[in-house]
Amino acid sequence: MGPLDDQLLLLEDALLQEENSDLITGDGSLDFQGRPVLKSKTGNWRACLFILGNEICERLAFYGVNTNLVSYLTRKLHEGNVSAARLVSIWSGTCYLTPLIGAFLADAYWGKYWTIAVFSMIHFLGMSTLTLSASVPVFRPAECEGSICPSATPSQYAILFAGLYLVSLGMGGIKPCISSFGADQFDDTDPYEKIEKGSFFNWFYFSISIGCLLASTLIVWIQENVGWGIGFGIPALFMVVSIIFFFCGTPLYRFQRPGGSPLTRIFQVVVASLVKFNLEVPEDSSLLYETSDTHSAIEGSRKLEHTEEMKFLDKAAVLSTADVKSEDFSNCWRLCTVTQVEELKMLIRMVPIWATAIVFSSVYEQMSTTFIEQGMVMDRTVGPLLIPAASLSTFSIISIIFWVPFYDKILVPIAKKFTGKEKGFSELQRMGIGQVISIICMLAAGMVEIRRLQLAAEPGLAPPLSIFWQIPQYFLMGASEIFFYIGKMEFFYDQSPDAMRSLCTAFSLLTSSLGSYLNSLVLTIVTAITTAGGKPGWIPDNLDKGQLYNYFFLWAGLSFLNLLVYILCAMKYKKKMAS
Repeated sequence: MGPLDDQLLLLEDALLQEENSDLITGDGSLDFQGRPVLKSKTGNWRACLFILGNEICERLAFYGVNTNLVSYLTRKLHEGNVSAARLVSIWSGTCYLTPLIGAFLADAYWGKYWTIAVFSMIHFLGMSTLTLSASVPVFRPAECEGSICPSATPSQYAILFAGLYLVSLGMGGIKPCISSFGADQFDDTDPYEKIEKGSFFNWFYFSISIGCLLASTLIVWIQENVGWGIGFGIPALFMVVSIIFFFCGTPLYRFQRPGGSPLTRIFQVVVASLVKFNLEVPEDSSLLYETSDTHSAIEGSRKLEHTEEMKFLDKAAVLSTADVKSEDFSNCWRLCTVTQVEELKMLIRMVPIWATAIVFSSVYEQMSTTFIEQGMVMDRTVGPLLIPAASLSTFSIISIIFWVPFYDKILVPIAKKFTGKEKGFSELQRMGIGQVISIICMLAAGMVEIRRLQLAAEPGLAPPLSIFWQIPQYFLMGASEIFFYIGKMEFFYDQSPDAMRSLCTAFSLLTSSLGSYLNSLVLTIVTAITTAGGKPGWIPDNLDKGQLYNYFFLWAGLSFLNLLVYILCAMKYKKKMAS
């Protein structure tokens, strides 16, 4: 064989390798058996259909409990209004804390797939326990006889709360993993698939809304009119369907290797930078320690490019004289790679954006608190029917169902022509737009309240303001969700370290809990100030004597200040640069 033949063989080999690189994902994805996956046979929308089906059923199961739980506690467990509200608040808060557990296990040891699988079983076990507690007479108190309502026994409370907190724990493994596992089905290194990933987050949130809508209408009606045993049993069956959906997609899924404990890696960078406190960081960043391999030393993570901020942390990647002499680079408590250091830098950069999301969550909380209180003193009659004030939240869900396809199919192509971005808006721009809409929502709610008080001050001269005047504020809140929450979901996925995506998603969910706490704090402060000297305050029991509109305008003002801070943080934010 001559030199020409050798050159032809080398050329053919190079072309074959290039062809294979086009067929195989570039983000290190594997199939269920741990082999590199082919783009044409795995991932993308063919896999995400199973994930979206799973999400619709799982959210229907969760909201089938959450939406009407206060009613069950007061009517069947004979709890007082304050006690029932407190129990539900504690349980709801726990539902947004348990994701930290599931996220840690997913990123460190199990991977997203097995974490979702195991915690889905726990979720179903909790739903089954709840169904049992509502169906078997011995597991709940006897019905009231006149004004005498027997209290639940300790054992009856035990089985009820065992079911509730198993549901909470199950949600902790599903919620932080399912959206990021769905996004993992799109290859970040493929321009087309990266654009499609942006659409996935839109339709993922659409799936959540479908499940919530079915739960707040059909399931709530069954609970109120047919029975609580069936009302909890149907969501439990949907949880089974969600598990079946999830497992059916297994041959199509793309998997990412867990990268080990993310908390350990964070502490290693901090300790190593403190140990090398006296060393100087070289001006040439190429002198900092990094593995020579094409892949990162962290499983399931790409290498990250060095950035100039937070120089002190770079000390963790400085090669000391002792490191060079020993040629032992395995002790991560003394020497970290640039990628490991950049992981921590990325988390720190994301904190200001994360903090500004808390105020938005507080504004969102008005939909389940002050909006309902406002609706309860409006005209809620439609012929012979009395509309529950809480049912107006359905218009927020309808708004989401309307806005997702409108945004994805109409608004993005229009925005693309002006911004030049393939996704129309960046994640940060999208979050900013959501905050602007939330401010308009608060102003609209305040204007409706002013008009309601004007009519209430003229008894007999004008009918009370119809509750349907609340529809615009609910519709605006749904629109703000589409921009802010989906933008936030995509931001925390894209900008988090590859091997910490579940954990970062869990931390983003914490803003919902902190938003509730902030709303409670502001409400307490406002009440204390406005009731001083015996005044009725802004939000008295009789809202006709209050100034609820001032509370709405206060949140509009706080949101505006928060928006200014957010814009400053967004302008300074530097995006992740992965190799």
